[in-house]
Amino acid sequence: MAKILVVDDSPTQRQVLLKILQKHGHEVLIAENGDSAIDRATAELPDLILMDVVMPGLNGFQATRTITKNAKTQHIPVIMLTSKDQDTDRLWAQRQGAADYIVKPAAEADLMSKIKSLLA
Repeated sequence: MAKILVVDDSPTQRQVLLKILQKHGHEVLIAENGDSAIDRATAELPDLILMDVVMPGLNGFQATRTITKNAKTQHIPVIMLTSKDQDTDRLWAQRQGAADYIVKPAAEADLMSKIKSLLA
């Protein structure tokens, strides 16, 4: 299956996503903030990234913009996975290069459906 980078500062959220993704046969990489997300994406070239928005240091919007504008990583689809539920947040995520946007808590079926469509 796919190699997926999960970026979230919440250990609980990382564990939930890790279990769901592994259950569906995916290899999971972890980053705890935007800076380490950029480093891991560049070094490991995952097939997809699940990106939180609100994190200390570089936020998810900034990290997504950096990843999607870098020639080495721009092909990697980024799904914003966040508690931010405003239309302006969705629009801003799209402008930063995000391929999709999911509001937490994500239903497993919805999450896996979006991942599958982006990896197809």
